[in-house]
Amino acid sequence: MTRVKRGYIARRRRTKRRSFASTFGGAHSKLSRSITQQNMKALASAHRDRGRKKRDFRRLWITRINAVTRENELSYSYSRLIHDLYKRQLLLNRKILAQIAISNKNCLSIISNKISK
Repeated sequence: MTRVKRGYIARRRRTKRRSFASTFGGAHSKLSRSITQQNMKALASAHRDRGRKKRDFRRLWITRINAVTRENELSYSYSRLIHDLYKRQLLLNRKILAQIAISNKNCLSIISNKISK
């Protein structure tokens, strides 16, 4: 029986996976089975962490806003500020409020004083 050489399709598939896993260490970038498993794990982590990043940034913005509002007035807090914003129907999201809190603390205190009265 003559020797049959395999086609290039499987090799192309493996090299494509290997190029994705080129930064992985050890066997995770060398062996085909390990590469496949590591790719699946990496893609699952990326999918999970895209949602996680949104949560983390929202927590960061809330922390920054709360810190600045408590710094300015002793009895005022983040929850009261957000409640007053909704009551006055001011459409400022937490990202914008956090940027204002970092760049210009006086501006945030002016906003909180206006809406609390």
